[in-house]
Amino acid sequence: MSDSAIIVDRLTKTFRVAERRPGAWNALAGLVRRHYREVRAIDDISFRLAEGELLGFVGPNGAGKSTTIKILCGILEPTAGQCTVGGIVPWRERVRHVARIGAVFGQRTQLWWDLPVIESFALLRDIYRVPPERYRQTSDELIARLDLGRLLATPVRQLSLGQRMRCEIAASLLHEPRVLFLDEPTIGLDAVAKLAVRDFVKTLNREHGVTVILTTHDMHDIEALAERVIVIGKGVILADGSLASLRRGALAERRLRVHFAGEPPATIELPGAAVRQREARSIELAFDPRLTSAHRLIASVASEFEVEDIHLEEPPIEEVIARFYAQHEVDG
Repeated sequence: MSDSAIIVDRLTKTFRVAERRPGAWNALAGLVRRHYREVRAIDDISFRLAEGELLGFVGPNGAGKSTTIKILCGILEPTAGQCTVGGIVPWRERVRHVARIGAVFGQRTQLWWDLPVIESFALLRDIYRVPPERYRQTSDELIARLDLGRLLATPVRQLSLGQRMRCEIAASLLHEPRVLFLDEPTIGLDAVAKLAVRDFVKTLNREHGVTVILTTHDMHDIEALAERVIVIGKGVILADGSLASLRRGALAERRLRVHFAGEPPATIELPGAAVRQREARSIELAFDPRLTSAHRLIASVASEFEVEDIHLEEPPIEEVIARFYAQHEVDG
């Protein structure tokens, strides 16, 4: 592969959608003459992804995330523009392309519902024509890392959602792809299963150098894994950079939670800070670190009041993303 594992250049995809107007007469007229409108799912988007990068690809429903991923996987052909994945145009060389990528879609399965997990793995081995020795080494490592040993003889339909998602990730990696697409890989999982999936993806990316594109509505997945984030909305790229730069641009303020030794003061006035929330003996202050330093604010609080604890934190990532959507007038 070249240094750029994925190149997307001015990619556009439009769909022709039939319109049905309300009313019985319009419904009958629609049988004779249909009316259509064009929906532009993605509009002239461009980006590059280096080999070994882990990209968080986020946006509200209908933003164009899934359309972009389907083009990169070779499922859809764009209306205009170009893209390559590892030097291959996905929709032109689909057989060669799918042999070099892995994909996990949280609401779709690549495993056979009534077969034991190990038999699904064996079928995928044959589909991808993985040599027996290579398959044995890869499957043994995946089974150990994802703790699948006890699940191998179980039919897929009897697995819990968390167990199935771990098996889905293993299935997508049996042929050792260099690019992995993860679409909502932790949807519906409990906290333990989410942590296990995140740890594995992090190891896969940082120790094995697999390029990963992660699309999810769970911002904690993005915060835990992605060093670079692309935000898409209404089919266009709204931001491309680090999570820290996204925070600075959307919601620069920080939070100082003060837990008082006794009853908190009825009013508290500190330069550059505003009371955001009160709870029992705690007060949460919001401040802009560009205008007021955290050190100065903490010193002021400690000198004026008797406190038990002071905690400095960033706004929750969900709040940052919601603010960003509001600034760009897209629905979350």
